[in-house]
Amino acid sequence: MQTIPFTRPYISGNEQEYIGRLFESGTFAGNGTFSRQAEDLLLKLTGARGVFLTSSGTAALELMCLVAGLNRGDEVILPSFTYPSTANAILRVGAVPVFVDIRRDTFNLDQDLIEKAISKNTKAVMPVHYAGVSCDMEFIRDLADKYHLLVLEDAAQAIDAYHYSSHLGTLGQMGALSFHETKNIHSGQGGALLINEEEMIHRAEIIFDHGTNRRQFLRGESDSYSWKDFGSSFSMSEITAAFLSAQLESVSSVTEERRNVWHLYHEAFSKYEEEGFLKRPDIPAYCNHNGHCYPLLFPSLEIRENMRHGLSEKGIMAHFHYVPLHSSSMGRRISRWGADLPNTDHVFRCLLRMPLYSGLDIDECLKCIEEVFSGRCFGRK
Repeated sequence: MQTIPFTRPYISGNEQEYIGRLFESGTFAGNGTFSRQAEDLLLKLTGARGVFLTSSGTAALELMCLVAGLNRGDEVILPSFTYPSTANAILRVGAVPVFVDIRRDTFNLDQDLIEKAISKNTKAVMPVHYAGVSCDMEFIRDLADKYHLLVLEDAAQAIDAYHYSSHLGTLGQMGALSFHETKNIHSGQGGALLINEEEMIHRAEIIFDHGTNRRQFLRGESDSYSWKDFGSSFSMSEITAAFLSAQLESVSSVTEERRNVWHLYHEAFSKYEEEGFLKRPDIPAYCNHNGHCYPLLFPSLEIRENMRHGLSEKGIMAHFHYVPLHSSSMGRRISRWGADLPNTDHVFRCLLRMPLYSGLDIDECLKCIEEVFSGRCFGRK
C-alpha cells in the first residue's frame, strides 16, 4: 500500500549548488550575497518597502511586535485559531492577546467582531491569513484607521497569496512570513518581516542587529557602529538564505502546481458538499490564494474522525489543525476575552486537511477518498 504523507518539503534542485558556493566565499553567518538575493526576490514579489530575513517565522513575529512599539498592558486583537507563536510574540513584549472568533467560511478572524473587542488599551489588530486566504483587509484597515490601531499581519502561510493584487503581509504596517519546511516554499526554518511604512525601517534595522546601527555603517552612513537601543540577533544564516534563494526562484511554479491540486480537490468534493456531508472552503472574491492547504469542515467530530481513520487505513495522511488558544491552559490564564468562541470550537472539532504538496499523486489520493466515502460507515449508498 502506497503511503501519501500529509506534506513533503519542496526541493527546487538548486539548493545544494547555492550552499556549495558559500564554501568558496567563506561567508556563512548571514547578511551576505544570498541574503541580499533573497531580500531582493521578496521585495520584487511582495512590493514591501523593506524586508528583514529572520531565523524563523516566530522570530519575524517577535521582531514585528518590537518594531511596532507594543508595551506592557497594550492589547492586540487576534484569532484564537492560530499557532501559539502568534500569541507568544505579543506576550514577549508584555502585551495582552485578545482572542476573537473566526468565520466559518474562511476560518479567518471575523471582522464583524473586532470592534466589540476594542478597549482603551487596544493598540493593534493581528489578522492571520489562514491557508493563504486573505482576511477582509479593507474592513480591517478601515476599522483600524477609525480607532488609530496598527495592523500587524501574520502571513505565515501566505507567500505568493494576495488581497486583490496586494501581497498578503503588505496591507498593514508590517507582516510576517514563515519559511518553515511545512510551507509552500521553505528554508527548513526561516522567516521574513515585511515593512510597509518607511519610518519603521530605521527602527527595525537597529533592533534587528543587536540594537546597533550596523546596517547604516555598512552602507557608509556612519564611520563606526555601536549600541544604540535594545535589540537582539534575528538574522537568517547565509546557509539558510542560500537555500531560500533557490526556493524563491521557483515560487510562481510552486504556487501554480498547488493551486491546480487545490482545484482538483475542490471539484472532487463538490458532490459530497451537495449531499450535505461536508463543507468545502469558501474563497471570497478579494482573495487570490496560494493553495497552501485544502481544509474540509465536517458536520461533527465523529464523522471527521471516521474520515480521518478511513483515509489512514488506505495510507492517506489527513490532519486536523490548531487546538484553539483561548481554550488552552495558557490562553485561559492570560486573555481577558474569548471564553465563548463557538465558530473556533466547531472548526477545531470538525476540520480536516487533505494532503497537499508539490509532487503529490493526486489521482491516487482522490481514488482512496472515493473508496472511503463509499463506505457504509459514512451513510452513503
